[in-house]
Amino acid sequence: MNWRRKVLASATALVMAGAGLAAFQAPASATPLELVNFQLRPASNAAELRQRVAELDQTLVRKGVGDIMNDLNRQDDRPITYGAPCEEAAVDDDVPRPAITRSLCFNDADNVIPIWYPQGVTTVADAQADQVWGTSSKPVLVTWYDHNDDDGVDSDGDGYDTDEQIRGVRVSFMNPDTGAYRHVLLVYPFTNASGNVSYMSLRTAQTGESLSLHAGGIVWYGNFLYVADTARGFRVFDMRHIYDLGDSENGTTAEEGKIGRQDGTYYGHGYRYIMPEVNAWTHTAPTGEKCTVRDGSPQFSYVGLDRSGTDHLTAGEYCDKDEEVNGRVAAWPIAGATSNGEQNISSTYRWNADATYNLPASNIQGAVRFNGKWYLSQSNGQNAGSLLKTKAVSSATGTLETDVQKPLSIGPEDLSHWPGGTETSPTLSTLWTVSEHPGKRMVYGVYAPAD
Repeated sequence: MNWRRKVLASATALVMAGAGLAAFQAPASATPLELVNFQLRPASNAAELRQRVAELDQTLVRKGVGDIMNDLNRQDDRPITYGAPCEEAAVDDDVPRPAITRSLCFNDADNVIPIWYPQGVTTVADAQADQVWGTSSKPVLVTWYDHNDDDGVDSDGDGYDTDEQIRGVRVSFMNPDTGAYRHVLLVYPFTNASGNVSYMSLRTAQTGESLSLHAGGIVWYGNFLYVADTARGFRVFDMRHIYDLGDSENGTTAEEGKIGRQDGTYYGHGYRYIMPEVNAWTHTAPTGEKCTVRDGSPQFSYVGLDRSGTDHLTAGEYCDKDEEVNGRVAAWPIAGATSNGEQNISSTYRWNADATYNLPASNIQGAVRFNGKWYLSQSNGQNAGSLLKTKAVSSATGTLETDVQKPLSIGPEDLSHWPGGTETSPTLSTLWTVSEHPGKRMVYGVYAPAD
């Protein structure tokens, strides 16, 4: 949820039969669905980013996903809960309970902390069709963004007098079979005034005066992690370049107020592991008035993956119930990806969406597609959210129509689809999401609505 939006009290709600949940409808006006508005290009500084990461490879000890999963350091006292919520406060008892498959809770500190808010969700089922990383690991990942942004400290030593202690974005690597997890800090590499490679927290723009990136959605595909950059497109991180500050001679996990290279030592806001950006994808079309019929390039509020055919990355925009339109979703084929999951990053390459649709409702926080149907998570303030399934679409553009509505937790965010069936013949199975509000947080899967 974009906490910076002012939520107004007056709204028109449509009560869906048999569910008792509000599906907010915006006016009938629709944003022009022009595929050219969804074209993406690689970052102009992609080569520089990769060179800086190569320098970090020579400076810090590199670890992989398997190392992280063998070093999980946080655990909630509540066990994994099957068929029910592990955090009762996340459920609105005024409506039917979500059809939860399993739920994982954060420890007490992470559950109530007001500084960090969880947002994006992805799993190993996005990363690999066989749904296993290495020999047996099946991670679930969750992004958090720094909701505080107001500490008044020049934390990264980049010389901005007005810089605040902006922690940016972190990712929780979770074991869905034990509930254990560990946070990894995402960072942006740069070259400091002394000519040494350093890094700073992830921000809306990589300057000392910018706020933390919202990171409203993520997809782990092959070796690469795609993170939603609301105003631009996607930030990209490589799972093969995760650094262990605790195991590096010139790194430290001390001094939570510092990040990057300072006086020859690398800091990470107290976190042991950091992962730097290696590329980004940016829209080529001009922006318009967001959430109006005059819009151009979209917002990137959430991200998903469709494995039912040619793999596609999906993304969409959040528009609240008092805005002019409901927002849009789109899909980009990943046909050009290499065996490790990387897209073509030539400076002349353009990544074109091949489908885009107007959303059937407002307040959409997550979207995935499977066999032509879209599955959408919808928030409703401090009340139960909803899971919407649309009717199947075969055209490249149009307006989605809600077919089925089911309850979710309070404050549901991004969606990730974990298919059933086999690697070559997947079937619809579980949808994962995370509830964001302090004291009401959990990561959980729900049964996808049946046809």
